[in-house]
Amino acid sequence: MGVHPQVQFLLQMMESRGLPPLEQLGVQEARQAFITSATMMSKAEKKVKTEDRMIQGAEKEIAIRIYTPEVSGLTGALVYYHGGGWVIGNIETHDALCHTVAAESGCIVVSVDYGLAPESKFPEPVEDAYLAAKWAYEHASEIGVDPKRIAVGGDSAGGNLAAAVTYLAVERKDLEIAYQMLLYPSTSFEPTESYEKYSEGYYLTKGTMEWFREQYLTSVDDTASPLAAPMLIPDAATKQLPPAFIMTAEFDPLCDGGEAFANKLKDAGVEVRYVCYPGMIHGFLGMTEFLTDGKKAVSEIASELKAKFVTNVSDLSK
Repeated sequence: MGVHPQVQFLLQMMESRGLPPLEQLGVQEARQAFITSATMMSKAEKKVKTEDRMIQGAEKEIAIRIYTPEVSGLTGALVYYHGGGWVIGNIETHDALCHTVAAESGCIVVSVDYGLAPESKFPEPVEDAYLAAKWAYEHASEIGVDPKRIAVGGDSAGGNLAAAVTYLAVERKDLEIAYQMLLYPSTSFEPTESYEKYSEGYYLTKGTMEWFREQYLTSVDDTASPLAAPMLIPDAATKQLPPAFIMTAEFDPLCDGGEAFANKLKDAGVEVRYVCYPGMIHGFLGMTEFLTDGKKAVSEIASELKAKFVTNVSDLSK
């Protein structure tokens, strides 16, 4: 079908604004530009109760926001890591998505404001992400969560962090993750067909991705770490990773990487549901004011979480 007509309109609108690419703005200006854009492109009815807290991260305290729907008894939880190339984004830029997922799934969402690069370089954001998941696990009953029903998830760089957290949980054995939700995740630094084909003209560009990586990584050696590139998680650990829901967008440079990681998990015997949204671009989950399929996809994420953690609760005790 090619690029969806709604995506074409949105891309033309972005081009007409004549804004410079993020890598030409500098870190603080890029962050503000992303906040402005996210506020315009994604809104949600705020149907669930929220609570902001500070918890201990790797080097300093980090903020979390807990989204609690009206449910009776303990429910599942999604510890969520926002996208933004490890450099931009925060709890506010993904507030609409988290509100919707919590309201429609019946699960609690814990959104994490992990440290951003270049102030917090790899692996500090990974450790922040892990400590936030561990906090949710250790404080599960306090926030109304069944510790056996905790998922980690995120979009783009956040999906990368979520995958890294599941690997660390296997290695450290002090945290149980029941599920992972990876939304157009960054899984490797090796170029793929989609990376070469869609890295210009489809919102996320090669120049921006390279800039993100320069801010995040300390040296080229970091690209060989499975905590930065989940495709490098050893086979023995891959077999122990939790079931996964992986979503990609057809015209996204990261599409092939997400699919490859889904296949890696499947080949290791891990239960995986893989979905690719045709005609969509990177970041479409945060463009719901313009993209009907963005709204549809957010609802699908909520439905998947509900099916795993609310409807089929008995399956988790097997």
